[in-house]
Amino acid sequence: MKRYELRCIACGHLNPFSLRRVFCERCGGLLEVVVRVDEVFDRERLQGRVMSMWRYAELLPDFGKPVSMGEGMTRLVRCERLAKAVGVKELYVKLEGMNPTGSFKDRGISVGVTVALEAGARRVICASTGNTSASLAAYAARAGIECVVLIPKGRIASGKLFQARLFGATICEVSGSFDDALRIVLDRAEQLGAHVLNSVNPWRLEGQKTAAFEIWEQLNGSLELNVVVPVGNAGNIAAIWKGFEELRDHGLTDAVPRMIGVQSSGAAPLARMFSTGSEEPVWVESPQTVASAIRIGRPVNWMRAVRAVRSSDGWIYSVDDEEILEAMRLMATTEGIAAEPAGAAPIALLKKGAEEGFLARDEVYVCIATGHHLKDPDPALVSWNAPIPFEEYLRRTLGPEPARRREEPPG
Repeated sequence: MKRYELRCIACGHLNPFSLRRVFCERCGGLLEVVVRVDEVFDRERLQGRVMSMWRYAELLPDFGKPVSMGEGMTRLVRCERLAKAVGVKELYVKLEGMNPTGSFKDRGISVGVTVALEAGARRVICASTGNTSASLAAYAARAGIECVVLIPKGRIASGKLFQARLFGATICEVSGSFDDALRIVLDRAEQLGAHVLNSVNPWRLEGQKTAAFEIWEQLNGSLELNVVVPVGNAGNIAAIWKGFEELRDHGLTDAVPRMIGVQSSGAAPLARMFSTGSEEPVWVESPQTVASAIRIGRPVNWMRAVRAVRSSDGWIYSVDDEEILEAMRLMATTEGIAAEPAGAAPIALLKKGAEEGFLARDEVYVCIATGHHLKDPDPALVSWNAPIPFEEYLRRTLGPEPARRREEPPG
């Protein structure tokens, strides 16, 4: 049997149970789902189970048949050549681009849409820089309900917009940034009778925490390591930490990882907060970065993320766009692994941290590659490798062709 509590992350108030509630009735803060499980969960129970995130059913919300497409259980790849290139002892990359729509968002959206159906919703809505729109559109289609997506006009990667259109979502452009789009969603959702499925929704983060369970299982319970996560709206790093905390609470591990966040320097309110020692972030009103998935200046989950990082003795840093692009190149050319720009940001941070000395070289790192590289097929991202004529390749490889000796006519 399971029991659920909705606890405010700001004031700790236990709110009346509701599948639709997003904000605390007392202070307006964000809510966290607490799952109380009577039965024991252990590794032996996983034998023979489905190879998706739903193999951890005891630790997930249980509201009928999940709306699922096999999300989760993404590969965790040890990258020896990449570790050497960035300067650390041991490095793993978790390929979240292997999820059904190509990003980690499928974990949370699977749970979120399942809960929305249980709540009687016939329409779901989100604001998105890309990945959420693609995921929600797909899972809403699978569930047979309407999907409405608000996107910042002209500021979404073409691959992600293509997905949302293909899956049949109603796509509405708004002027401004993602933060402006999210404000509109929160203002208008009730009027539209729509179930909000941005990461303000506490049930969505229950799906995203499963990445922690998988890392624990894939590394045979060895969690003395660092987990490096791109930070945009800041829900994922908090969700993954929640997963590790639950493993510890169930007695499945003594050690828990150190959580390290990374933002782009053009959209880095939390990194600046950490570097200046401030207690609150200073928002970035016009975030700019090549990493569209983390192009967010007012992360709504900032309090949740800061609590997770500090609880794990971690930190949040920033890297420049040039460092992100170099990390994309390194991942691809040393390991055959590729990710959208945001997914390469953890590798950029490792390289920078090892070189500058603020990250230890002799530790183990797991980097979360949040989305598939084909999410953002911008030729500018591979400008370092432009096509050349075959004749040019021959000259580079074989050298100049020797001049042929002209034969003299006989006689």
